[in-house]
Amino acid sequence: GDCENHATLLCSLLLGFGLDAYVCVGTKAKGTPHTWVLTRGTDGSITFWESLTAHRYVHRAIDPDAPPLAPQPKPTSPYRTVGCVFNHHTFRANCQPSDAVELCVFDFQNQSRWKAMSQEALKSVCAPGSTTSLPPLPPLCAPSLDPAAASNQLELELRSLVSEHRKDLDLATLWDDQLSYLLSSALSAYELERCSGVSCGNEEFQDAVRRAVPDGHTFKGFPIHFLHRNARRAFATCLRSPFCEEIVCCRGDHVRLAVRVRVFAYPESACAVWLMFAVKYRSVL
Repeated sequence: GDCENHATLLCSLLLGFGLDAYVCVGTKAKGTPHTWVLTRGTDGSITFWESLTAHRYVHRAIDPDAPPLAPQPKPTSPYRTVGCVFNHHTFRANCQPSDAVELCVFDFQNQSRWKAMSQEALKSVCAPGSTTSLPPLPPLCAPSLDPAAASNQLELELRSLVSEHRKDLDLATLWDDQLSYLLSSALSAYELERCSGVSCGNEEFQDAVRRAVPDGHTFKGFPIHFLHRNARRAFATCLRSPFCEEIVCCRGDHVRLAVRVRVFAYPESACAVWLMFAVKYRSVL
């Protein structure tokens, strides 16, 4: 979808989480029409959300009546003008002397700055039954994939591919099941961070690895994300990374390899696949 669809969806999501959110309609650089999301904090703070990039910008208005030498906040957002804002309850037009975002004060209770559309006009458009002519939205199909079974199958296929690859190099392959198991928490954390931007569990994972790797040994890990479950394609892509190839083709004393796969199932048969190759070994000097 375009920026309007993304902004409306993001605003709905933020409203669902209890925030005071609005869709802003205006322009960005060179007068390009654009929409983004605004939230108002309980302390009066204003935050802009760019739905296409996940960037956030704290808005502080410039005071045009301030003395010339008074310090003024520097604009941080890419937005230039704002003409109106709306959510599921209200539609407000910007009637301030300037529609420049850097000068705007987002005090929606001030009728001299923001003119609200009448409730009667809103109800004529948004009242229940006013959109019955539109076809119902089709429901999303629930995921049909068994994530655990898919993860195990892909992991077995990757183990086989690694063993074959090392055999061609006259290298034996020994797997460390415990080390493979420890990689699971990291893959779950990577998917959480990909979806929410929140990073967690890294310290615990590093501590677990340190406990699993004996003194004098080296640990290396290579995580990667895919949107498919083709083992050969994934393995070929991984080998194009010199760091991953170094892990898969590792030589040394007490070389123990590990691989872990986590498949995350989503509606409409979409899936996210995280896999990590790892090795622990004692270097040969």
